[in-house]
Amino acid sequence: MQEKPVGNHSYTDFIFIGFPGFSEYKPYIYIPFFLMFLVAVVGNSVIIFVIKTQTSLHSPMYFLIFAIAIVDLSLPITFVPNMFLNLVLNLNGISLCGCLVQMFFVHLISTFESIILMMMALDRYVAICNPLRYNDYMNSSTFYKLSVAFLIRSGLLISAIVILAGSLSFCFSNVIEHFYCEHMALVGLACGETTKNSIMGLLTIFCIPGIDLLCICYSYINIFCAVLKSASGKARQKAVHTCGTHLIVILVTYLLSLCSYLAYRIRNSMSPDVHILISILYLLFPCCFNPIIYGVRTKEIREHILKMVKGKKIDPENIKVASITR
Repeated sequence: MQEKPVGNHSYTDFIFIGFPGFSEYKPYIYIPFFLMFLVAVVGNSVIIFVIKTQTSLHSPMYFLIFAIAIVDLSLPITFVPNMFLNLVLNLNGISLCGCLVQMFFVHLISTFESIILMMMALDRYVAICNPLRYNDYMNSSTFYKLSVAFLIRSGLLISAIVILAGSLSFCFSNVIEHFYCEHMALVGLACGETTKNSIMGLLTIFCIPGIDLLCICYSYINIFCAVLKSASGKARQKAVHTCGTHLIVILVTYLLSLCSYLAYRIRNSMSPDVHILISILYLLFPCCFNPIIYGVRTKEIREHILKMVKGKKIDPENIKVASITR
């Protein structure tokens, strides 16, 4: 229940109201999202198990698929339980502190997806455009250094967003029309000046997914230029197949990200239910889509999964490890 704050005090407790236009169907609305959550958990767990247990898959490309599976397994856990509490048990309260903590982890983990996709593009760029130096550039030392640098970048920017949001006064309302503490959904309840929050949000978009996307585009432009110059039709086909898998994942991730961003820019002309749906799909759909794509289109992973399902003992020697030219 919404309570008016006394005097100049702001709200310190908030209420989640997801899909306000379908309140009578709340328990049923959770079913499709739970199924997506189940696919994400099972699919990514299988990918993680296969890559971790098969030494033939311990190479840079599979390390990145392993990393994106961990992200896709972790991200839904930060907000899907909130949906269950809200839609099924009608428990929808959260404190400001809890809201800011959830905001930090949702946004921080979601940035890892963009980072890993960029590193995948760089991996394919080196493998196809400079294969003789592949082992020199794409090794564990390089991945650790890049991971630490990108983690610091994301941590600082997301921390700044959360700190600025926590410094606001929330006197308009304590009702968040969402299932989790999304940055702009919370900032929209503030009664003070929020220009710095908007600027910081735009800066974060430019510095993380924006720069990552530029690097991805640069990598694939060079990749396709190198592929087109290749005299071997077979090598060209292999490169297109491998890069095609990554491009499908990149397209889905960034397309949903763009839809979520545009939804906030035209939120006044869009119903809250549609906006909430877009925001949830932006986070949840890639988590259940990615393991299916990598499990089906990546031959080595697919063969290991099929042998595991059939109960056959897997002989690493009989499975060809992906060539660096793929």
